[in-house]
Amino acid sequence: MNKTLSAEALVLCDHYLHFTVGTATCSVPYFNNKKIGARGALAVHVGKGSPLEISHEVRDMLFKNKTSAETLTDETLKKLLVENNLGIDCSGFVYHILNTEGISTGKGSLKKRLTFTQAHGLFGKMNATLHPAKNSGVLTFADDINSSIIPIAEVLPGDIITLVSNSGEGERDHILVVHEVRMENSKPQTIFYSHSVAYPEDGLYDTGVRQGTIEISDPSESLLTAHWSEQHIFNRAHTSKTELRRLKR
Repeated sequence: MNKTLSAEALVLCDHYLHFTVGTATCSVPYFNNKKIGARGALAVHVGKGSPLEISHEVRDMLFKNKTSAETLTDETLKKLLVENNLGIDCSGFVYHILNTEGISTGKGSLKKRLTFTQAHGLFGKMNATLHPAKNSGVLTFADDINSSIIPIAEVLPGDIITLVSNSGEGERDHILVVHEVRMENSKPQTIFYSHSVAYPEDGLYDTGVRQGTIEISDPSESLLTAHWSEQHIFNRAHTSKTELRRLKR
């Protein structure tokens, strides 16, 4: 038996995985706001945009350059996104997926359910209200005000895995969203997750939204004893404060 996110949330996830303009398709690349340093820009320019917002930006660029979308290939579409800093960071991706999931399941939009713990002062709180995706970082999702740690045995689609770095090596915090859980005898056997990430071997153009699995041998044990399909994330989990969490509201 498999449990999944809502159809709407899965479709949105697929739009990030298979972003399409004309006949060209690629995954939306990972965006590193720390490198670009464009915090005051629109959400789509700081790694927090939806696939639709990213698509509008691409089509605007093509129109200004008098270029047809039909001339794009998979490779040139990815290069166009990367070279124009159009991508999604890990928390921006999770925000949009869980926002769609909340609306689809009747829980409401995510901005009404989150407390923006990293927004300070009157201006910061106003900015968070107006631009929730831009103000929903990993630490916001991982805060006990917004989410609770749960045991593996209770994992469900829509839960998150937060990796808050404590290695002292300058690693960025990271977050994964569970999009599917395979059950056997009422116990989780496989966790399927989605995230946006850049690995060292990805180079400039191979970063982006991707998916992985966590095979559970014993639901009573730690995630760190499970088998992760992505070795980099597994290694990172060992050097971080890694927690399986569920939003409170």
